[in-house]
Amino acid sequence: MSQNLSHPVLEPDGAPIDPYDWLEDVQGERSLAWVRERNAASQSELAARPEYESTRVQLLEVMNAQDRIPWVSRRGDWLYNFWQDEQHKRGIWRRTTLAEYRKPQPVWETVLDIDALNQAEGENWVWGGADCLAPDYRRCLLQLSRGGADATVVREFDTVSKEFVQDGFNLPEAKLSIEWADDNTVYVATDFGPGSLTDAGYPRVIKRWERGTPVLAAVVVFEGEPQDVSVSVRVDRTPGFERTIFSRALDFYNTRAFLLDSVSGAMVALDIPSDASPDFMRETLLLQLRSPMPVGDKTFPAGSLLHADAAAYLRGERVLQALFTPTATRSLAGYTATRNHLLLNVIDNVAGTLEQWRKDGHTFFRREIDAPFPGTLDVSGLYDPLLEDDPLAEAYWLTYTDFLTPESLHLATTVHDERELLKSRGAQFDSSGMKAEQYFAKSSDGTAVPYFVVWPKGATANGRNPTLLYGYGGFEVSLQPWYSGAYGQAWYPHGGVLVVANIRGGGEYGPGWHQSAVKASKQRSFDDFIAVAEDLVRRQITSPRHLGIMGGSNGGLLVGAALTQRPDLFNAVVCQVPLLDMRRYHTLLAGASWMSEYGNPDLSAEWAYISKYSPYQNVKPGVAYPSVFFTTSTRDDRVHPAHARKMAARMLEQKHDVLYYENMEGGHGGAADHEQRAHLQALEFSYLWRQLG
Repeated sequence: MSQNLSHPVLEPDGAPIDPYDWLEDVQGERSLAWVRERNAASQSELAARPEYESTRVQLLEVMNAQDRIPWVSRRGDWLYNFWQDEQHKRGIWRRTTLAEYRKPQPVWETVLDIDALNQAEGENWVWGGADCLAPDYRRCLLQLSRGGADATVVREFDTVSKEFVQDGFNLPEAKLSIEWADDNTVYVATDFGPGSLTDAGYPRVIKRWERGTPVLAAVVVFEGEPQDVSVSVRVDRTPGFERTIFSRALDFYNTRAFLLDSVSGAMVALDIPSDASPDFMRETLLLQLRSPMPVGDKTFPAGSLLHADAAAYLRGERVLQALFTPTATRSLAGYTATRNHLLLNVIDNVAGTLEQWRKDGHTFFRREIDAPFPGTLDVSGLYDPLLEDDPLAEAYWLTYTDFLTPESLHLATTVHDERELLKSRGAQFDSSGMKAEQYFAKSSDGTAVPYFVVWPKGATANGRNPTLLYGYGGFEVSLQPWYSGAYGQAWYPHGGVLVVANIRGGGEYGPGWHQSAVKASKQRSFDDFIAVAEDLVRRQITSPRHLGIMGGSNGGLLVGAALTQRPDLFNAVVCQVPLLDMRRYHTLLAGASWMSEYGNPDLSAEWAYISKYSPYQNVKPGVAYPSVFFTTSTRDDRVHPAHARKMAARMLEQKHDVLYYENMEGGHGGAADHEQRAHLQALEFSYLWRQLG
């Protein structure tokens, strides 16, 4: 029997012995026996609830619905789509033409059936994407993972014969990357054996691999250091502007980039800030800044997008101009290029807007685009520089959604603002009488923190609404409005309120919003989240009895910290694929790559602040915690399932109310197909109604 953690046994250095370290053995017999026991207990309770089965069926219908938008990627004359439904549980990779795609019911050509492949090979492959070689896009490097893990295999595929290339570029399972150099050459970064990986478990060596030769005979062309996060390579094959850029990710936010000299073969370091993101648009260099950049007598603020003549800049002439400059409320969410334009996706107080910049020589001219508002916009250019006289050179995809508006997909052009509605999803729930509002809470240091409230029909501020507060607050990730058929079926119709908190640590207001809540300041994320919860109670939108919280990954850490710091404020906690043991997170799987976000717990000065919020070290016996539901995946090779396992085990030993479910597949997403996802979400909603209804 494990020790009572209220009187822990200590290691010689004074650190408590962890009685649950055996749960870090992912596939160990003892670990999996514990997982199966917890899964059975949780499923027997939650699946027996009256709302479980109807919710599961409704969610599966939403996920398999044929009116979903088939999102596509352009490859030459073809539009490719990966599709899962009731008949194709693991999915089919298929294609059609733009002319067909314009039709309400396009005719699709199946290129690869993953279910049929699994049956033929006795595998459990999950689609991991394809990189196809322009301009004919016949040869593709497919990535497939077992059970949805980050680790994948690579297999070269011929889209004409629809067969794998037997003697092609094929790689065994690993966390890897691969990039076409030309028809017969690739750059590959994978596990080449001892010493070839970083401390975070990613490749640190890139080799140039010629077709027809063994991968072990490939020539090393670039190396990082063991303490780096990873290495990468990007090949730009635009005629006349061919470039190959190698990069060392020094940490999660800082990169050292090198341009390959095509004549000498030398690596030329790019003279840019390590935390800036470089990009090339033919003769133009683009720089997106994460910190202020002084140039001469001027300093460009963090969050700016700058441009320069690429050739001149590489010669040392640092003549830069700003395309986008942030304000207190506006930040750059992303951008895309057509042949002669840049389209900037700008968010203002968490609502998307669109700017168009026309390039004429070395000058850009700005104008605003009339786009749907206020919600979430996304843009993606269709220009293919390897196609002569590309008919879609000035075209781009424009998508829009908000909490009450289903997704729509437009084919737009920079010429005269022309826009064609191609696809829109039908309503997945009745939104009549519903509303979405934005409020601001005041955090403990006085910072105004925005959050959205999605009200079901007929709800009033009576303090009794079942309310689910969702947050993330890390890695500069922005939470913008989204449309959810799952909430539309299982939450809103029964009186549930959804709240989305835009706390510090995210990217809603640019890099500064994120950087104000990292390392020693990480507590600000938790303070902001708690402030939103308190504001919900103050406004009588809900009360602690009816308030639940949910978050995954870094959001799992968020709700774990909120649980241990303010257990009086919530009555339900859904903690998904979480980080929780912050004493050991950097030793588990990819954890070492996140030390620039959280800090290094091996350093006493940094453990001093991490230890104050690490949920696993701060949960205590004798405290009245709300019920908690932990979910994770055995195949999650990014955030170790031991975080959830150990936290659940410790809380159970301390006699707290804990439910636990670990999907045996699914990777960091938690599920590998729609049936698994519907089951998991139905369990979560059943738990929420048990606690909050």
